Amino acid sequence: MIPSDQTRVTLALGSNLGDRFENLQQALKDISLRISIIKISSVYETPPWGYSDQPVFFNQVLSGNTSLNPVELLTFVKNIENSMGRVKNFQNGPRLIDIDILLFGEKIIDSEKLVIPHPRMVERSFVLLPLAEIEPELIIPGTNKKVLELLQNVAQTGIRKLEFEKKK
Repeated sequence: MIPSDQTRVTLALGSNLGDRFENLQQALKDISLRISIIKISSVYETPPWGYSDQPVFFNQVLSGNTSLNPVELLTFVKNIENSMGRVKNFQNGPRLIDIDILLFGEKIIDSEKLVIPHPRMVERSFVLLPLAEIEPELIIPGTNKKVLELLQNVAQTGIRKLEFEKKK
C-alpha cells in the first residue's frame, strides 16, 4: 500500500563512462534520500542506442514511493546527475550517469519541461527488459499494454543480465 502523501515512481538509470556499476550504486544511494525504493532490477549490459560509437551501457530500473511532485522529482534527479559529474554533450552520447523518470503513478504529463510516461520507453529494450523484471504486469499509462507485451515488440539483441557479488 502506498502512503496517501506518496506516489509510486519508476526511474531508469544508465551509465557508460567510468566505473559504470559504481555510478549506478551511487545514484541509487542518492535517490534513496527522497524516494523510498521498493524494487530494483538487475543490472543489464546494453549496446548504445541512437549513437553507436561509444562504450556499452549498464542499465537498471527502480520503482519506489516519493512525496515529491513531478517537477520536484525532475529537479532532484537532474541535481544528482550534476553532483555526480554528468556533462551534457550531445543527444544519446556517452554519460557518467543518466536518470530518466519513466512513470509517475498513472499520470500522463506533456509539458515543455517534462513528458511522462517517458516518450521513448516503449521503444527501448534497455528500459523494458529491466522494467519487466520488477513490474511485468504494469500497464503503461496511455498504451493500455503491460510491460511484458511491450517488450515483445522490441529487439533484445546484445543485452545481457549481469551478476554482481553483493557488497558486505
